[in-house]
Amino acid sequence: MIKKSVLIFVLLLLVGCHAKKSVIVTQKDSRYNSSKYKRNSSSTPSKPIAVNGTVNDYIANYKEVAMSNMKNYGIPASIILAQGILESGAGKGSLAATANNHFGIKCHADWTGESVLKDDDSAQECFRKYNDPAESFKDHATFLTGRNRYASLFELPQDDYEAWAKGLRLAGYATDPNYPEKLISYIERYELYQYDSQVLGKKFTLNKKKMEAAPVADSSTQGEYEVQKGDTLFSIAKKFNLSLEDIKQKNNMIDNSLYVGQKLRLK
Repeated sequence: MIKKSVLIFVLLLLVGCHAKKSVIVTQKDSRYNSSKYKRNSSSTPSKPIAVNGTVNDYIANYKEVAMSNMKNYGIPASIILAQGILESGAGKGSLAATANNHFGIKCHADWTGESVLKDDDSAQECFRKYNDPAESFKDHATFLTGRNRYASLFELPQDDYEAWAKGLRLAGYATDPNYPEKLISYIERYELYQYDSQVLGKKFTLNKKKMEAAPVADSSTQGEYEVQKGDTLFSIAKKFNLSLEDIKQKNNMIDNSLYVGQKLRLK
């Protein structure tokens, strides 16, 4: 009888230990799976976020090279910066990101360097690719100084940014009829003319009233809109009587994030 009782006790002890071990393993597995899930969740790439001050950051990064090019090549620093902001979306556009091309310069027959293809006036046009933005700024200067069609620009006063902006359009730098107004808008809104004055050793006075009245340039007449400071996807959709999803689909957007200078397709 005693042996039988001992045998039953041993069996109960073994069963209890096995059950406790199963609970521990289950708990460990639960903790491991929870930790694994968290790791996978945190490794998911975050969506791009529009950052305020993108244009100001761009100016801070490139104002010195713009003033240096003004001294060496005679192109107003204000024009250099305004073109860079407009053509590259303040450094956030696709050409700037993939090719360090800040001025939208196409290949042309004399280009022997690397290139990328991008839809522009026509499908899959050839654009120059650079190793870094500094090469793009230098090539922009040599591009303007080395072509006869831009020669008349260098007869203009270096502090007359309005004449330079209009002269670039007349010389064929861009096909957008609103190109001069866009450059002038950036120059006046961000006080870029101060860098011309610094190079020329002239005093400058900020005309706040003129800056506030600067026109907001866009290219909506050509089926595009250039994102301005303060724009949201909702405000743009409302302005052009489009749905949010329609704009996102036309521009292959994954969320509602925008950046100043971004060009959105509307048609």
